Amino acid sequence: MERHLKWIVPVGTAAIGLVLGALIFGGGDKPHDEVLVAANPLFSGGDGGSLQGMQVTGVRHEVHDGESIQAAVKAAKAGDVIAVYPGTYHETVYIDKSSITMTGVVREGRYPTLDGEKKLNDAFLYSGDNITIENFKIINYKGNGVMGQAGNNFVIRNNLIHDAGVYGIFPEFGKNGLVEHNVLSGIEDAAIYIGMSDNVDVRHNKVYDNVAGIEIENSRHALVEGNYAYNNTGGILVFITPGLPIKTTYDVIVRDNFVLDNNHENFGAPGSIVSGIPAGTGILVMAADDVVIENNIIAGNDNAGLIVTDISSVTNVASDPESEPNPDRVRILENVMFNNGNNPIGELKALMLTQLETKGPDIVDTGAGSDKCVMNGARYRAYGLGSYRPCRADEISTATIASMTLSAPAEPFVIAADTQDGYERIVGERAYYGVCTGCHAYGVRLIGPPVTEIQAIYEDNPEALAAYIADPVKVRENFPEMPPQDYLSEETRLAVAKYILSTTNTDGR
Repeated sequence: MERHLKWIVPVGTAAIGLVLGALIFGGGDKPHDEVLVAANPLFSGGDGGSLQGMQVTGVRHEVHDGESIQAAVKAAKAGDVIAVYPGTYHETVYIDKSSITMTGVVREGRYPTLDGEKKLNDAFLYSGDNITIENFKIINYKGNGVMGQAGNNFVIRNNLIHDAGVYGIFPEFGKNGLVEHNVLSGIEDAAIYIGMSDNVDVRHNKVYDNVAGIEIENSRHALVEGNYAYNNTGGILVFITPGLPIKTTYDVIVRDNFVLDNNHENFGAPGSIVSGIPAGTGILVMAADDVVIENNIIAGNDNAGLIVTDISSVTNVASDPESEPNPDRVRILENVMFNNGNNPIGELKALMLTQLETKGPDIVDTGAGSDKCVMNGARYRAYGLGSYRPCRADEISTATIASMTLSAPAEPFVIAADTQDGYERIVGERAYYGVCTGCHAYGVRLIGPPVTEIQAIYEDNPEALAAYIADPVKVRENFPEMPPQDYLSEETRLAVAKYILSTTNTDGR
C-alpha cells in the first residue's frame, strides 16, 4: 500500500517558486522597505544549493485587504504564487499542499499583517514540501508565527514577527531549509526554533526581547551565521532536549554573529525547559556534538559569554537514557569576547565564588565530553577548559563550508505499508514527530505535559485522546492552553493518539 496523507504528508514534488524581494538587513526593525514581485525570478542567496535558482512555474493569485488568504491557498496549485497585499488579516493559514510561494507585497513600508488578536494560535501552518513564506508582518498570536510540520525544502525570510506566542519561526521535522532576514521579538520561548530538522541555514536574522533568540534543538547539519541576537535571555542555543524521538544534535556551525547584552528576564512558561536558561547567557551549547563557534562578537552578557555543558545542568539526564548527555568535539575558534560575566547568577555565581571571583567568565565549560579544543584560549577569561587542547591547523576556520543546505531538493515523504495497521502507525508517527513533539517530550516537560503523563491519563482509550486533540479543554493552571488540532483529519488524529499511547521513547533515531 502506498498513499499520501493530506496535511501531514501532502502530494506534490514540483520546484520551489520564489519571489525576489529587496533583501536589506540592517538598522531599524524592518528587513526591507519595499518589495517588487517579479515573474520567474532567481533567488540571490546561498551558494548554489537546492534553495537557489528555482523558478516560479505556476500562476499568481492576488489577495487584497478584506479578502481571505486561506481561500487563495485552497485555489492554488503546485508552483503557484500567492501575493498578499497590505492590509490586516485575522486568520490562520494552513498550507497542506506542496510548491506554494506565499509572498507579501510591501508598499511604502506597509506590510500585509496577520493579526491573531490573541485569539488565534498560529499564523502560518505548513506541511507541504517546497514552501516559501516571505514579507509578512505577524503579531498577536498565542502559539506560533510560522510553524512547519514535516515539510522539506522550506524558505522563511523577510518577515517581521512580534508577540506571536511560544515560537516565532518553528520548522519541525523538516529537511533542507533556509531561514533568513527575519526580525523577531517578544517570543516567550524561541524566536527561531529549528526542531528535529536537518540541513538548515539560519542567516542574517535579528532577534531581540525573546527568552531564546535562536535554538538549534535535536537537529543536525545547521549553519547559524550573521545573525544579531541581543537582549534575549539567551542569545543562541545549540542543545539536546531529552525525550524527543530524534536523540542527537551535531554538525553545527555558529559563526559571524553578534551576540550582545542578552540579559532579558526569563519569561518562559514556569516548569518548561527554556525557563531554566539563566538570564545573561550569550551562547549555550548543551550536550551537542561537533559544534564550531567561530568569528562571533560575544559581549555584554552578564552571566557568561559562552557556556558549554551537559544535559544535567538544565534538566534530569536520567529521564532519557537514550540521549548521550555530554558535548563532544566542540571547537572554539577565533572569537571576540569582552564585558561578559558582570552579574553571574545561580549555579555559575556559586561556582565562581568557589574561585574567589564575583565576575563570571567569557567561556565556561561545566560538562564532561571529549576531544574539545580552543584556539588562543589564553585571550579569554575562562573556567573549566583544562581538558581542552589547542585546535589543530586542520580544525581552524569553516570558510570552505558556505551552506548546510543540500545540493538537490530533499525527496518528499511517501508512506509505503503492506497493511492498514502498518499504514496507520506510520501516519501516527509522522504526525507525532511533525506536530506533537513541538510541545511534548516523552518523560520531561517541554511546553505541555510529558507523553508519559498523557499515557497514564488515557491508557487504552485512543478515541478519547483523539477527541481531546481536536477540542482540548484547559485543565492545568500552570500549563499554557493547548490549541485545537482540528485541522488534522479524523484519520490522522486517531492514528497519532494510538501512536502516543504506544510509544516507548525508543522509537526514535
